[in-house]
Amino acid sequence: MSTRRLAAILPIVAIVVAACTSSSPGASAGAGCKVGVAWATFQEPRYGQRDEPGIKKALEDGGATYLSGGDAQNKAETQASQISTLLASNIDVLVLNAVNPQTVLPSLQEALDAGIPVIAYDRELESDKVLFLTHDNVLVGHMIADEVTKVQPTGNYVIIKGDETQTNPIFLRNGMEEILKPLVDSGAITIVAEEFTDEWTAENAQTEMENILTAHPDIQAVLSENDNMAAGVTAALGGNEDGKVKIGGQDGDPAALNRVALGRQVVSVWKDATELGDAAGKAALELCKDPDISKVTGAVKSKTTGGLDSYSELLNPVPITKDNLQVVLDANWITKADLCKDVTPGSVNGC
Repeated sequence: MSTRRLAAILPIVAIVVAACTSSSPGASAGAGCKVGVAWATFQEPRYGQRDEPGIKKALEDGGATYLSGGDAQNKAETQASQISTLLASNIDVLVLNAVNPQTVLPSLQEALDAGIPVIAYDRELESDKVLFLTHDNVLVGHMIADEVTKVQPTGNYVIIKGDETQTNPIFLRNGMEEILKPLVDSGAITIVAEEFTDEWTAENAQTEMENILTAHPDIQAVLSENDNMAAGVTAALGGNEDGKVKIGGQDGDPAALNRVALGRQVVSVWKDATELGDAAGKAALELCKDPDISKVTGAVKSKTTGGLDSYSELLNPVPITKDNLQVVLDANWITKADLCKDVTPGSVNGC
């Protein structure tokens, strides 16, 4: 695998404990193991609806105990307090979905000093002592740009990026560049605006897009680094009901997949978050037995964004367009009713 990859303290959400019974398949493997998970946010539906159940089931099947710090609501101070609570609960492994990769470092060091192995979940941490587990976000960016440029190979482009404090926007943008550079160099497309978006929110993305449209009213395509922000872009475009502006996003959010079916969004790159959660749960079980991150199944040598030698495990994403909507239906990722809401029957595969 290529190495190109890619906290006002609030009351702590009650710790959720899910312990499996000894009758679960492979239950003895993680018996007595306690895994704490610090979540950055449940604002993006996938984390609470997909990632968390994936981790919990893998741990349950392995006989381990799941402890949740709760939803940090994208507040670094809140997450720091939640991590302290988890560490005081004598966890054996910490799965850390960081709000901010810099401000979380003291909490990370506290865990490492206690001899607790750490999985950087879906968001990179600048450390050579943690296992980075995510989907290949460089490839995600590549796929977003590839699908949009296929249908809109010329014109004015806008890029809406994620939170500037995180590294995922870098990975995604690097992947986009693989597709965009030759088109920009040839003059086929022009990137007229490119903005970071605080907390990846739809509201901030909508404001950004509205301001961009004021300065550049003639836009042919928008590459959004996730579906939540793509929703804000779509709103700024008045719903983009005619699909005139070609929009790309990622995460496989139900509303975005419906926009794909309606022709209002070209692609949503699907990262099976349940699969990612499952992989994290299984990795945590292995780390309970042996804290050496290099020995986790699927871990490969890689470098952090800052150039540190470390290990990562990257899963493959799938671009979902109007031509392969059946994929997410077959995976029970979305119901047909939600996917096909307001879609003319027979107009696209799956509807």
